[in-house]
Amino acid sequence: MRPVAVVAASAVSARGLGWRGLGQALRTGTSAATPCEALGGILAAQVPALPAAQDVEPRQRKLMSRGARLSCVAARQLFQEMPSLPREETGFFLGVGASGGAVEELEAMLEGSFSEAHFDVGRFGTAGLNACNPLFAFQLMNNYTLCHAAIREGLRGPNAAIFSRGAGTVLALAEARYAVASGECETALAGGADSALHPVTWAELRRDGYASVMPGEGAAVLALAPQGTGSSLAILERCEVHPRRQQIDLSLESARRSLIAFNPEVVVLAASSGRGGSAHEIAATVGTGAVLQASEFFGETLAASAALATVVALDLLQEGALRVGVLVAGPDESLGIVGLVREGTS
Repeated sequence: MRPVAVVAASAVSARGLGWRGLGQALRTGTSAATPCEALGGILAAQVPALPAAQDVEPRQRKLMSRGARLSCVAARQLFQEMPSLPREETGFFLGVGASGGAVEELEAMLEGSFSEAHFDVGRFGTAGLNACNPLFAFQLMNNYTLCHAAIREGLRGPNAAIFSRGAGTVLALAEARYAVASGECETALAGGADSALHPVTWAELRRDGYASVMPGEGAAVLALAPQGTGSSLAILERCEVHPRRQQIDLSLESARRSLIAFNPEVVVLAASSGRGGSAHEIAATVGTGAVLQASEFFGETLAASAALATVVALDLLQEGALRVGVLVAGPDESLGIVGLVREGTS
């Protein structure tokens, strides 16, 4: 298996476009939260107005969820910063969130699908679907968060959209790393895109007990290639998911040992206060002064959390750290670990 390097990156967050400088901003800054009109004025980390040079054409936006639009912007930004990246044989692996369609279309579909106060599958297949625009499906199918960006950039290599609430995006990174390391493709893009600002997604989080979490949105994409094929930003040395099992203590201990073995100088933690208590404890084993809390900075961005934390880690490497670990917690207490090192220190 070939060592794999990160050769380019992009990010879209409440801090705007770009990933350079996010490490220092995380060390010194505070959240960029503003009142969110769609969620009744609560504080949320919203992506500011998107530049026209990267944004999706207005006609195409009608087909997209917010997460899909953010993934398109992140992918376009990546290719604009590194136009020499190949496209046709490039793989694409993305952590994606829940559906995020237009609320008015969703209400019309549900209204047509209910019979005597109960959801009726038969009515859904007839009156429900007839009540909404046929193109609404392109917004609802969460794999289209990847598809729209892949079509827009002409990517035709191996691909997978992986539903993620955090740690699942580390699995997308692991799939991309394996595809490159095994020679299945020479280049692969990997990352995550999501928005917790959709009213349905926010309702889901509140239902599950995360009402204290500050919602956010964002996307980040990394380009991976075999080490030595060009200039690299970092070596992707570790990329693994420790899923919750019946004996959860064993999973947590496995993650703890893996992080300690990696021996990071800094840990970027993507686990908000409303979840991932075990992740906080594991991160602290490397020294509480070396742990940076990304979720309080970007908000809870769900499938984008791991990817945004990873581009922060990249930025910290540029500042001089030799090893930076990313620890991501999912709501099911699955833990993801990404390990980045500067070239020559593996």
